Amino acid sequence: MTGPIHLYDRYDEPDQLRDQLRRLLRHRGVITLGIVLGLLGGAALALSRAHTYTSTSEVLVRSTADPFGTVSVAADNQVSMGTEQQIAASTAVAVRAARLLGQADGTANALEEALRITNQAKSQVLRFEFTARTPGRAARGANAFAEAYLADRKARNQAAAQRATQGVEQQIKTVEAAQKKATEDDDTAKALQSQLDTLRERVVDINSRDTDGGDIVRRGEPPTRPSVPGRPVLLALGLAGGLALGILLAWLRSALDTRVRSADEARAALRTPVLGLLPPGHQEHDDDLLAVGRRGGDRAEALRALAYRLRGTGLRAGTGRVLVVSPRRGAAAEEVAVNLAAALAESGEEVLLVDADPGTAALSDRLPLLPDDARTSEDASSLPDGSRLVDAGTAGRFACCAGGTGSPDRAGGPAAVLRLPAGPGSRTTVVVARPLLEHADALALAQRVDGVLLVAGLGTTRRDDLRRAHELIECSGGTLLGTVLDAGRRRGRLRAVLRRRPARPEAESATPVVELPAQDDTLSVSRG
Repeated sequence: MTGPIHLYDRYDEPDQLRDQLRRLLRHRGVITLGIVLGLLGGAALALSRAHTYTSTSEVLVRSTADPFGTVSVAADNQVSMGTEQQIAASTAVAVRAARLLGQADGTANALEEALRITNQAKSQVLRFEFTARTPGRAARGANAFAEAYLADRKARNQAAAQRATQGVEQQIKTVEAAQKKATEDDDTAKALQSQLDTLRERVVDINSRDTDGGDIVRRGEPPTRPSVPGRPVLLALGLAGGLALGILLAWLRSALDTRVRSADEARAALRTPVLGLLPPGHQEHDDDLLAVGRRGGDRAEALRALAYRLRGTGLRAGTGRVLVVSPRRGAAAEEVAVNLAAALAESGEEVLLVDADPGTAALSDRLPLLPDDARTSEDASSLPDGSRLVDAGTAGRFACCAGGTGSPDRAGGPAAVLRLPAGPGSRTTVVVARPLLEHADALALAQRVDGVLLVAGLGTTRRDDLRRAHELIECSGGTLLGTVLDAGRRRGRLRAVLRRRPARPEAESATPVVELPAQDDTLSVSRG
C-alpha cells in the first residue's frame, strides 16, 4: 500500500482560528438561541428598570460632645459611623420616613428596599440614595429618610439627656436632704452647698447641650435622567450578552460532539486514509443511485475519482474484490458501490456487482437494467448465473446479481460468497455492496475479498461507530482500504416534510369516478 493520500478537506486549514470559527458556526441554531435569550433579557430589564430614578441626600452626623471642651477627642472616636449606618437603615427610621411621606406604617418594608445608605471611609457623612418610578418621588423619598434619621437621632439624644438629668436631680435631692440635717455644722453645710451647686450646674450643662443629630448638607433633587441606561443601551447589552452566551453554548456543544466533522477526525479514528469526500448532492429523485455515466456534477466526478484512488491504493487490476460497508444502515454505501462499479466499468474492467444485504429489497430493482433481448451471445456466456446487465450510460454496462433475499430473517452473506468468482485467473472486478457488519455471515465476506471500503456520513456518523467497524473488520481478518465521507444530500425542508407525511389509505384517498353524458367531446374525471 502506498503512503497517505493528500485529500482536499474544506475543514483542513492551517489557520486554527478559522477551524475554531467553523466549529462554532456549525451550531448556528445554538448561537441564535443565545442571542434571542439575551435580547429577551435586555427587553425585560428595559421594561422593568428603564423608568427608575435615583435621588441622593447627604447628612453630616454630629457628635454630642462639647467641641470647645478642654479635653479634645478625635472626631472618628466621637461617632461610630458603622453603627449610625445600621441605625439609619433600621425599620424605625423607615416608619418615620413613611409617616413623613404620608403613607401607612406597613409600607416601611417597601421603602427600605428602595433605599441604599453608604458612608465613605473616614467621613461623618451618610448618603441616602432612594430609587422610585418618578423623579419627584425619588427626591421626596431621599429627603424623607434624611429627615427621619435626624429626627430619630435627636429623639435618642434627648432621651439620653433626660436620663442623665433625672440621675443628677436624684443626687440633688439626696444632697438637699443631707443639708437640712447639717445646719449647725458650718463646714459640712458649706461642703454640701458646694456639691449642690455643682450638681445644679451639671443639670444646666446637660440641658444646654445640642441634641440635634446632624445637618442635611445636601438635599435630594429630582433627577433629570433615569438611574439605569435607556432601552437602546439595555437591548445592546442584552444582544452582546446573548451573543457571548450563544458562543459559549456552541463551544460546549462542539467540544462534546462525537460526530465526525472532518477528514482529519476520520483518519484519527480509523488510522486509515480518506479516499473520497463526496460533496452534497442535488438530486430530484433520491432513488436514482447511478450517477457515473448517466449524470454529471461534482458528486459524479468525486465518485469517479474514488475508483481511481482505490485502484492506486491496493485494488489489483482485473481481479480485485471490494466490500463496501457502512457503520450504520444508510443509502450512501449503495450509491458508492453502484457508482464505483460504473467507474470501474468505464475504465475497461469487467465488473460484477453483488448485493449482499439480506434485510432490504434487491438492489437490482432500483438500477436501470437492460432487457433480456438486448443481451448478446457473448454477454450470455460471460455473465454469472442469476445476474443482469446494468445500463451505465456512457460508462458502459456491468453485471449485477442479488445476493440478498429481501427477508431480514435470512442472511445474504452465504449467497453472496457463493457468487464470488473464484481463482486468480478471473478477469472480473467484484464490488460487494451493503453488508452492515450486523451478521456473522456478513463478516465472513471480509475474508474473501481483497479489501473493505468503509462509507461514513460526514456530520452524522460518530467516532465510536467508526472505531467499532474498524475493530470488527480487523477481527474478521479483513483489510480496511480506506474511508469515504459523504456530506449527504441537500433537500428542501418542504420536500422533506412532504416525504415524511404518511400516505393515506387507498380506500380513503380514492374518489368516485364522475362521468358526464356522452357528447361530441367526452370528458371523464377520475382520481385513484
